[in-house]
Amino acid sequence: MTKREMKEKEKQSPENGQILLYQSEDGGTQVEVNLQDETVWLDAHQMAELFQRDRSVIVRHVRNIYKTKELDRSSTCAKNAQVAKDGKVRQMDFYNLDMIISVGYRVNSKRGTQFRIWATNVLRQHLVEGYTLNQKRLQAQAEKICQLQQAIHMIDQIADHKALASDEASALIRVIRDYAYGLDLIDAYDHQRVDVSEVSKQAGIPLDYQAARQAIEELRRLYQAGDLFGREKDDSFQGSLANVFQTYDKRQLYPSIEEKAANLLYFLVRNHPFVDGNKRIAAFVFLWFLEKNQALYRPDQSKRIADNALVALTLMVAESKPQEKDLIVNMTVNLINKRNV
Repeated sequence: MTKREMKEKEKQSPENGQILLYQSEDGGTQVEVNLQDETVWLDAHQMAELFQRDRSVIVRHVRNIYKTKELDRSSTCAKNAQVAKDGKVRQMDFYNLDMIISVGYRVNSKRGTQFRIWATNVLRQHLVEGYTLNQKRLQAQAEKICQLQQAIHMIDQIADHKALASDEASALIRVIRDYAYGLDLIDAYDHQRVDVSEVSKQAGIPLDYQAARQAIEELRRLYQAGDLFGREKDDSFQGSLANVFQTYDKRQLYPSIEEKAANLLYFLVRNHPFVDGNKRIAAFVFLWFLEKNQALYRPDQSKRIADNALVALTLMVAESKPQEKDLIVNMTVNLINKRNV
C-alpha cells in the first residue's frame, strides 16, 4: 500500500494523534506520526487497525502491560468522550505513545513487525545521538548552576556594601537572594528539567487503609459534607496507598518520603477514586502521610507547606496533562524537600 493510499484509508480523529505505517520505494519501513499535545493518543480500536489485529488481542496486551507494571495507567491512559456508532456519547480509554510502542513489541503480525523495525531504528538513533545531546545538556546545566552561584555571591557582596546600593536596590537584591531557589525552580519547570534532590533517606511508614477510611469519615463530618463525600468508586484508593511502597528487584520505586508523598498526591488527584471530594481528600491524605512520617512541620512546629502552596500543588496536579506526570511529581518533591525545612 502506498503512502497516499494509506492516508486515504486512515481517518484522523480531530482530538487524537495518528500513526501511519507504509513502505518506502526502497523497501524500508517508514512511519509518519502526527502529534497531539506532544504525544499520540489512540484507543484500542485504532491500535487494532494500526497493527492489523483483533481489538481483543490489543486489550489483552494492554491488561498484561498494566498487570506486570511495565507501565503506569495514570500516566499512559486518558479517558475521552467519543460519539459511538449508535449515536451515544461514551467515555473511551485512549493510550499514549508509550503504550502504543509496548503493544507494538508484543503483537504478532506483519504490521507489528514493521512497527518494531521502525521503533528499533529510532531507539538506536536516540541512543547514539541522545548521549551526545545529554552530555551537552548536563554541561550547560552545570555552567548555569555555577553562574547562579556566582551571581548570588555577587549579590551578597553588594547587599552587604550599603554604600553601593540605595534602599530600593537593597530590597530588590534581598528578594532575588532569598528566592533564588524558587526562581531557579521555575526556570527548570519551563525547560522541563526538574530533578529530585535533597530528599530524606528514610523509606517512610505506610498509611493503613482502614485508618485512612476513618480519617476521611472524620473529615466528612467536620466539613458537614454529604453522603457521597469520600465514597469510593473502586479500589484505586487502597491501590494508591500501596503503590507508593511498591518495589522492583527488592528496591523501592519511590525511595524517599518526599517522593512517596508527591506520587500519592498525584495518584489520588488523577485517579478520582471517590464520588465526591477527590481534591480535598487527596490534599488531606498527602498532608497526613507527611505528618505520619514527621515531615509536615519544621522543628519550630511551623508549617512546612503554606495553605496557598497546598492549593497550588493540588490544582497543578489536577490541571496537568498525563504526559507531564514526572515533571509535576518532581516539582512537588522540590517544594517539600529539605530545602524547605
